[in-house]
Amino acid sequence: MFKKFITVTSSLALSAMCLTGCNQTTTTDKELDKVTIAEVTHSVFYAPQYAAVTKGFFEEEGIEVDIINTSGADKTMSALISGEAQIGLMGPEASIYVYNQGSENYAVNFAQLTKTDGSFIVAREEMPDFTLEDLKGKEMLGGRAGGVPLMTLEYVLKKNGLTIGTNTEAGEVNVRTDVQFGVMAGAFAGGEADFTTAFEPTGTQMEEEKTGYIVASVGELATKAIGEVPYTAYSTTKNFMADNEDLIQRFTNALYKGQQWCKTASSEEVAEAMQPFFNDLSLNDLISVVDRYKSVDAWCETPLFTEESLNNLVDIMEEAGELDKAPVYNDIVNTDFANKAIENAK
Repeated sequence: MFKKFITVTSSLALSAMCLTGCNQTTTTDKELDKVTIAEVTHSVFYAPQYAAVTKGFFEEEGIEVDIINTSGADKTMSALISGEAQIGLMGPEASIYVYNQGSENYAVNFAQLTKTDGSFIVAREEMPDFTLEDLKGKEMLGGRAGGVPLMTLEYVLKKNGLTIGTNTEAGEVNVRTDVQFGVMAGAFAGGEADFTTAFEPTGTQMEEEKTGYIVASVGELATKAIGEVPYTAYSTTKNFMADNEDLIQRFTNALYKGQQWCKTASSEEVAEAMQPFFNDLSLNDLISVVDRYKSVDAWCETPLFTEESLNNLVDIMEEAGELDKAPVYNDIVNTDFANKAIENAK
């Protein structure tokens, strides 16, 4: 099933390039370099990436992008380490885990895409007056243990005075980690738990199917609690980066163009740019989703991954008890490509 889904998403990515690239002039006549991106999930949360494809920015940099969905940071890192993908899009916590294990060829982050949590709290019914107090004594599906979505959610709950545990009769919030990320929406629709979390477009699809209703943004709550967090970033292995500096630079250039385009584009324009990747959603639904992510300022305007944001992530991981030791910023983050992309665009 995994391989089948990869084939579908790869075809979709190539089709999207065809829809736009055929009508644009590339900056070079040579054959495009093929790059496979393993993304942790397929989500409108990554709008600048999809826009960079359909607006032809990758092609302008001599790159043909193939995107595969691995459904989880652990699987994304596996695809990266195995060579199935050259670049991974995931939470930087995965690179920290590999680095702390002492691996020689660990993953290095070179471009940040989002700066807050992209998930939403979903209830079984509409709750226009929802507050986090409504979670007391309830059960919710939180995601994979050790993943940024779960750690950020639990950090937000704790900072707002809630206690996480299994004693719901005492008012504790039972945050379950036994349901895999990719099937949480289905499990919730099937009757599991009182609340769940979901990224877009899953949240909107649940509302349309009347299986759940978005009541709060985890990202908005997280920003208030701690500030900006490097929620998703692009990484590649240390060895691949050393051998392909020009390719990584061109990739970062294209991404920056996508980020800058999304910064000024209307919600409708962003939705139209992404539609080839989400053809099961109507344009109106995509516009609504884009509005949601714009309202929480989810997307980075540049690919620069700062030390301050990494420190915030480290705080979240330490609070969750998932970090043995803090990583060395300059070891797992390389800002050379981002800084050069920004400078070249001036």
